[in-house]
Amino acid sequence: MEFDRPLHFFLGANTPQGFVSRFDQLADSQDGWREFVIKGGPGTGKSTLMKRIASNAAPRCRAIERIHCSSDVDSLDGVILHDVKTSIADGTSPHVIEPKYPGAFEQLVDLSSCWNAQQLFSARQEILSLSSRISRCHEHCCRFLGAAGSLLGDNYRIALDATSVQKVVRAATRIAQAELKGSASGRGKESVRFLSAVTNQGITLFSDTANTLCERIYLIDDPHGASSRLLLGVLRSQALEHGLDVYSCYCPLSPFEKLEHLFIPQLKVGFMTRNEHHIPQVEPYKIIRSRRFTDSDALRKARKRITFNRKAAAQMLDSAARLLADAKKLHDQLETYYIDAMDFEKVDAIGAQTLSAYEQIFQQYQL
Repeated sequence: MEFDRPLHFFLGANTPQGFVSRFDQLADSQDGWREFVIKGGPGTGKSTLMKRIASNAAPRCRAIERIHCSSDVDSLDGVILHDVKTSIADGTSPHVIEPKYPGAFEQLVDLSSCWNAQQLFSARQEILSLSSRISRCHEHCCRFLGAAGSLLGDNYRIALDATSVQKVVRAATRIAQAELKGSASGRGKESVRFLSAVTNQGITLFSDTANTLCERIYLIDDPHGASSRLLLGVLRSQALEHGLDVYSCYCPLSPFEKLEHLFIPQLKVGFMTRNEHHIPQVEPYKIIRSRRFTDSDALRKARKRITFNRKAAAQMLDSAARLLADAKKLHDQLETYYIDAMDFEKVDAIGAQTLSAYEQIFQQYQL
């Protein structure tokens, strides 16, 4: 895999089921990967260290993924360097990483040794209060997302009843025959990601990632998600059976069931869903409109219900994003207690050690 620019994804997102982490996708312990796991409090330099590693790797590595924090989209939760089979990630809540093969796979980067424990203990009431308020914001956010998911799920079921599954499968099969030219033996590898998430800045969609991965993008124009889910499901299965590696990007409102985008880096082809909440900034190779598979009369009969669900869901999503923005402000306050208690000379020393370890890895790979 080679990319002209870093890819941007989420590996964790707030969902109707609570926070869903796919940090199991960071690295493969059975394929010679290393995983650096950073432990430390808020504001202790975790994201800064990961950004430094990504910047240092950029001139040498051609396959870099920057994993963003969905609660603070400007911060990083992780970096994946495919060229050297190495990842580094924030291993603290809500995406806790506990080493299974310490030393043999996971390498701990412990920043807790750099803080004044007595100072933090003295501020424990303020820290506990802020942490509790942040947790409540996230809990309420997930409730709003659950409401939005139920409303949009109702529209999905209405549209599915009006959709010809046979027509969708035939269309997907024709596309697969034209595009999926696999040559590898065995089944392809699937990497699961979120390309979008409800964040402190609203709904964030990393369109640049699609433009970096693909020369051809099929844009599936589907306001209700019925045709696109069926179409992408067939294409995903076909690609994997052809021995092609894929990025499967799921919808945060249905993080285990609704495939929203599919990318096949080897072929430089992708398939993206477009609706009122996700408008990819891409130049489509072809546009597939869901109405060609749908009984428009059946949808028209349910128009009032669909419209109500759509408008109410938009309000729920907006409320969820505002709660994450509130949580970010509280998190910024929480960080001040840790920043005041940190010995950043020690933090810099640990960062230098980690960068040195990466330098040795680069040398092993002759980069």
